[in-house]
Amino acid sequence: MKSSCSDVFVHNARIVSADAVFSGSLLVQQGMIAEVSSLAPSAPGLSGQDWQGDYLLPGLVELHTDNLEKHLMPRPKVNWPVLPAIIAHDAEIAAAGITTVLDAVSVGDLDADSVRLQTLDSCAQGLQQAADAGLLRADHFLHMRLELAEPQLLALFAPFLHDARVKLVSLMDHTPGQRQWTDLAHYRTYVGGKRGWSIAKVDAMLDHMLERQHLHAAENRKKIIACCASHTQVIPLATHDDTTVAHVSEGHADGVTISEFPTTLAAALAARAHGLSIVMGAPNRVRGGSHSGNVAASELARAGLLDILSSDYVPASLLHAAFMLQDDGFSLPKAIATVSRNPARIIGLLDRGEIARGLRGDFIRVRMHGQMPVVMGVWKMGQKIA
Repeated sequence: MKSSCSDVFVHNARIVSADAVFSGSLLVQQGMIAEVSSLAPSAPGLSGQDWQGDYLLPGLVELHTDNLEKHLMPRPKVNWPVLPAIIAHDAEIAAAGITTVLDAVSVGDLDADSVRLQTLDSCAQGLQQAADAGLLRADHFLHMRLELAEPQLLALFAPFLHDARVKLVSLMDHTPGQRQWTDLAHYRTYVGGKRGWSIAKVDAMLDHMLERQHLHAAENRKKIIACCASHTQVIPLATHDDTTVAHVSEGHADGVTISEFPTTLAAALAARAHGLSIVMGAPNRVRGGSHSGNVAASELARAGLLDILSSDYVPASLLHAAFMLQDDGFSLPKAIATVSRNPARIIGLLDRGEIARGLRGDFIRVRMHGQMPVVMGVWKMGQKIA
């Protein structure tokens, strides 16, 4: 939300920096971190906030959330007005400790009646209108998720190619029978619950989906790669749901730098061998496994194959999962980096994602309730937003 930057002085906090955890204090001036110290800094004229040993973490950075879709269609076939949905989504994001978010906007879908197709343009416009009016708490950018089997993909994506809000493009193919949906039983359960499809409708759609993939996916992929490569500003590319070594090798050859949600250990190992950053779902880690029956995030974390967590469909899972990575051998600074510094760096946002002097005053207060971290306050550029 729009407001002027102010000075903030916090002391008696457990600060998590890039490489350490220590008791100390933080001074934010004019929206930027002016001082971080294990000693109380000089802050004349400021009444400091005593955090009583609560954690002080960088504001979380989210690369991929579908959360807006839940607000646009809270129940199957129930459409909600776009702007109220955006405001509710933003409030939930901020309350989860996320100060920078890439809203995952799908370009194309397998279902012609999908909320994703119906609201592509209105969502993008609504997010801009809300930002211009100062109604948003978090910083919102766009993650364009390109469904490669979509016949009109190039025409739908063209208006966004030069949109400065686009910070990530991912190449997706959700055709059942491969990648995320290798197991068709899991697919039937998922679409039956989320979209209200009957088993008969799922089975009737399978042949149609396979035909679309055969006709459009490969050609669309070539054209999208060419478009992004010719763009004046580098847009990071991600592949989605890599399952095989061949999937990863293809992505690497196309200039992909991020492997989003690899579904197998073999794919994750190939991603690491090619130097790709590996993103896994925070809900996967919190639940202890994938809802699609794919590889567990904890397994990849313990194998050193996890760089970034994404809240995907549950914003509150991001912080929770990061703390759980300590059970997988991560130090707390390394775990927090998966939801702050690492995602910020991979998309070129070098001014945030870490508690360090000279960076933005984006930070959160976190109190532990047993083993569960609870967000008690959220600040963006020194302004309290939740």
